[in-house]
Amino acid sequence: MNVRLPKTYSFNTDRSPLIHSESAASLSRREFLVRNGIGFGGISLAALFGLNPFDANGAAPPSGPLAPKAPHFPAKAKTVIQIFSDGAPSSVDTWDPKPELSKADGKKIPGYEGYAFGSPFKFEKKGKSGTEVCELFPEIGKHIDDIAVIRSLFQEIPAHGISAQVLMTGSPQLPRPSLGSWVTYGLGSVNQNMPGFISLGGETYFRQCAFLPGIYQGCNVNYDPNMSLSNVLSNIRSEFSSLDRQRRQLDFAAQSNREHAALLQRDAQLEARIETFEIAYKMQTEATDAFDISKEPEAMREKYMGKTSMGVPGLVKSNGAKLLVARRLAERGVRFIQVMADGEWDHHDNLAVRARTAAIGIDGPIAALLQDLKDRRMLDSTLVLWGGEFGRTATSQSAISSTPGRDHNGQAMVSWMAGGGVKGGVAYGETDSFGGRVVKDKMHIHDLHATYLALLGFDHTKLTYNYNGREFRLTDNFGNVVKELIA
Repeated sequence: MNVRLPKTYSFNTDRSPLIHSESAASLSRREFLVRNGIGFGGISLAALFGLNPFDANGAAPPSGPLAPKAPHFPAKAKTVIQIFSDGAPSSVDTWDPKPELSKADGKKIPGYEGYAFGSPFKFEKKGKSGTEVCELFPEIGKHIDDIAVIRSLFQEIPAHGISAQVLMTGSPQLPRPSLGSWVTYGLGSVNQNMPGFISLGGETYFRQCAFLPGIYQGCNVNYDPNMSLSNVLSNIRSEFSSLDRQRRQLDFAAQSNREHAALLQRDAQLEARIETFEIAYKMQTEATDAFDISKEPEAMREKYMGKTSMGVPGLVKSNGAKLLVARRLAERGVRFIQVMADGEWDHHDNLAVRARTAAIGIDGPIAALLQDLKDRRMLDSTLVLWGGEFGRTATSQSAISSTPGRDHNGQAMVSWMAGGGVKGGVAYGETDSFGGRVVKDKMHIHDLHATYLALLGFDHTKLTYNYNGREFRLTDNFGNVVKELIA
């Protein structure tokens, strides 16, 4: 059986239609399905890379190191927003309730030095899942059915700098690429006019690319809602050259580098520098818009940033503004957004007061982000991560204190994730009756990283980079994917 088609069309380079010389085509059914199948496949691939195949003015598919790339296997998560609470939040005062510890408050407990310090905060079951949520997080608790809480996380060295480095790079030894750099290296970025990885504050090694090509380094923006946009992005616009002149300068530099590479040798640092200048040039219009939260409706800003009558308006405003910017960056195709939450969790004393202050600073803003992503149908494709660098002891820091706190503890820490293929409404792993040590489903930081990458569509053992004759990866030689956390 043959299929008779009417006139077919293609397009000239100026997008004007060109009628084929054939007035009709006679194809077999097999040929018809094959040709149309290829066409629909191309449309699907364009959509995967964030392109509109029906846009007559659309640009050609992006190329270069930040061009969108397909992961090893299909996955829901396409974007990451990582929220870091510096100082090491206590698990038993946030996401791991321990009634036995409260019963033993002030007493010696078996296997521990010092005296038990029961949490001053109450927990209540929330959502359809019945997951227990601390009173410090009433707003985040409304989204508990979208959240997977990890109660069995641990790492070896409970020291702030080293532990944060392990959380961000998978290694206590410098230099290693950060999580955001690995993700951008593996997936590229949808928006070629913005960096693929943007951090809002934090240490340099949180966003370092190390031996990966320099284009995968995180671009740090010390964002503050009280600063003018010209100061937030002070080095983006040139005061001395027009856009046209900058374009010609960049083209000349790129051409010179190509000639140098052809005649002598490639220079990775030079290429990275030119790529950075190229991104900065493109950012002059789009980045300014992304950080301008005044373009959001007042009601939306209030959801994130609260009202000045709240207990800690400074923290709420700052964190809310950062997370609102994070959503705006995610909307614009930035692949990995890292947010350093204001408010410290290093509570060696006066934990009852200081933990409440820190929690108020993030509870409303994070809840606003989760709801906003859900309303925009972005949560399914956005992986939201929260956590600190380690946990805290079940015992009090000092034997006698009217304002007790907790010491460092790497053997029991908590984290949570939401969206992007995460199985919500679960609490994974267990600590002992007092919350000081993991006793079931132990999960190392390497396992956490392996699970993150799996949610993004990667086999963590195959996302590698050859450096100095060795294949390196985020999880080094370790890591197991925790499938129970994946929907």
